[in-house]
Amino acid sequence: MSDYSPEKLRNVALVGHGSCGKTSLAAAILFDAGVTSRLTKVDKGNTVTDYSLEEIERKISINSAACFVQWNDNKINIIDTPGYSSFLWDTRAALRAVDSALVVVCGVSGVEVGTEKVWDMLEEFKLPRMMVINKLDRENASFSRTVEEIQQFFGRQAIPVQIPIGVEKDFSGVVDLIDKKAYLFEKDESGKFKETEIPDNLKEEAEKRYIQLVEIVAENDEKLMEKYFEQGQLNADDLLMGLRKSIKEQRLFPIYAASALLNIGTQIILNSLVNFMPSPAERGQIKAKIKGEQKDLPLTENEPFSALVFKTFSDQYTGRISLMRIFSGKISPDATVSNTTKECDEKLGGLFFLQGKEQVPAGEAKAGDIVATAKLKSTLTGDTLCAKGAEIEFEPIKFPEPSISFAIEPKTRADEDKISQATHRIIEEDPTVRIERDPETAQLLISGNGELHVRIITEKLKTRFNVDVELKPPKIPYRETIKGRSDVQGKYKKQTGGRGQYGDCKIKMEPLSRGQDFVFEDKIFGGAIPKNFIPSIEKGIQEARKKGVLAGYPVVDFKVILYDGSYHEVDSSDIAFKIAASMAFKKGMKEAKPTLLEPVMNVEIYTPETYMGDIMGVLNGRRGRVQGMEQKGNMRILKAQVPMAEMLDFEPTLTSITGGRGSFIMEFSHYEEVPAQIQQKIINEAIKEGRVKPEEE
Repeated sequence: MSDYSPEKLRNVALVGHGSCGKTSLAAAILFDAGVTSRLTKVDKGNTVTDYSLEEIERKISINSAACFVQWNDNKINIIDTPGYSSFLWDTRAALRAVDSALVVVCGVSGVEVGTEKVWDMLEEFKLPRMMVINKLDRENASFSRTVEEIQQFFGRQAIPVQIPIGVEKDFSGVVDLIDKKAYLFEKDESGKFKETEIPDNLKEEAEKRYIQLVEIVAENDEKLMEKYFEQGQLNADDLLMGLRKSIKEQRLFPIYAASALLNIGTQIILNSLVNFMPSPAERGQIKAKIKGEQKDLPLTENEPFSALVFKTFSDQYTGRISLMRIFSGKISPDATVSNTTKECDEKLGGLFFLQGKEQVPAGEAKAGDIVATAKLKSTLTGDTLCAKGAEIEFEPIKFPEPSISFAIEPKTRADEDKISQATHRIIEEDPTVRIERDPETAQLLISGNGELHVRIITEKLKTRFNVDVELKPPKIPYRETIKGRSDVQGKYKKQTGGRGQYGDCKIKMEPLSRGQDFVFEDKIFGGAIPKNFIPSIEKGIQEARKKGVLAGYPVVDFKVILYDGSYHEVDSSDIAFKIAASMAFKKGMKEAKPTLLEPVMNVEIYTPETYMGDIMGVLNGRRGRVQGMEQKGNMRILKAQVPMAEMLDFEPTLTSITGGRGSFIMEFSHYEEVPAQIQQKIINEAIKEGRVKPEEE
């Protein structure tokens, strides 16, 4: 394919809330640019950018996917990103690779929480953006209502540069305010259109919207403002220049009208991506650590090669594929480069451009382009690759911590044998997944960004690695402690005919404050117990406290004072004193008012204000304590402390209350006592599972 300089490249992410039509818009773009011979559809499972089995089955984007088109002598690299909150980490990574974004909003549902979340990311990365109101052919779609909602959320600088012709099923084209022309499209999905005059019934609205557009463009530039005041208008060249400058500086976000499924408006959007979105050359420079110093790296071919790997995934034929954005220099398919993140060298396994899963061989790749390579041994998502000796390193990609955990159990012994390698491959692709064995419960825990995320991971284990697992709620890591004091004796005496066993110790037990775990104090005087046996007594208690007397959970936050005992010159031994200490511990626990502790989590819930009352009611019903509230943009952040046991099924409840607009994160805070009525249920369950015997209750 043609060799494109940075000036002729556009790197654009398609972003927006789930099911707003990003993948359908990508499909229309690929068709209009001649990449595909027909308009592919999500419902038919044949789109270029939703190609995994999980995506085809669920009809949603789960992974970001790259494709490209050649349009008006330019190459446009497009990354189709997920919109559902569980997978926005992949969207965030993709935004590190692009220079602009196309924000897609559904003309029926309007702005959703996913729109707000990706907008916040775009603000963070300071990326220019255009907006598309999609699905305008649908019943109840409204361009004007959606524009009002967009401006309510994102400000008046989000402004239409088009208005639709026709509403709902009669949507047939657009009026372009910039060139003051109308474009009527065929309804056969061909993308064919004809240029015509603005319909009479839209002239008044078009003029009104045009004046609003000119005013905001003039506001963003002093010279244009002077011209506008003097002349009362801007000429076409001034408007285009001002519009381009305002978009690049993120002072204006043009809104377009479209129906991706009917292929209406797509070609005009493509023209605008070329005309208004900045090229990599216009971005100028990027922050990087160069030979240990923070500097601005010029984004040109003349600098040493540097690239950021923003996605890693597996292909059944090629193996591990690393997708990277080249920021400077150029690279050949057989080059050896340095991974400055891992401090090792890597040999590239070829270079290719991606059309979804299809690999298009590339020759030399240059600054500004997005390209893939294969079979890198150590490189993962977020790593920097650069020319050997250049020592360039970009800021790593920040990923969210998992918000929910499940236990997974292999269904067969064969699945158990394969699970380690399979989960390792999953983690390579998805850095937000945690898979680890809980040392206390011995369960294999899988953690992700939501129940949907975790379920899709288990589906991948089955379809791609032939590992079948069951998902179960994780066991709660309860603890036991004491509220009172005790003074007990543990005496172990055994005679077996030859040398016997004898150990005798007297201990006092008392509670400690939360978080102090365990303290052992030796107060033996006069040699009642020889010094060499004291460590065995402490060890006996340490081992015994791994399993408490109420429900078999570890015991914490208590102190043991060893103050007396006796020994036998022949029969006493380390093992005898360990057993005696264990006996004393169990007896002392029962006499010191034992109780159960549960983990309490710090929870942050993000929700529109409308649902605050309902969510607070649910938290109160789950023994939660609200700690405070904050506002962030149009969202409210509710901070609370809630027992972990009450949070296991919170996600579907929150989704139901907020219609999918709410999300939450949580982390461990502290342990506190379980209410008495709940304690008995936990103890009964422990007896049922055989962790303790009924008489130990």
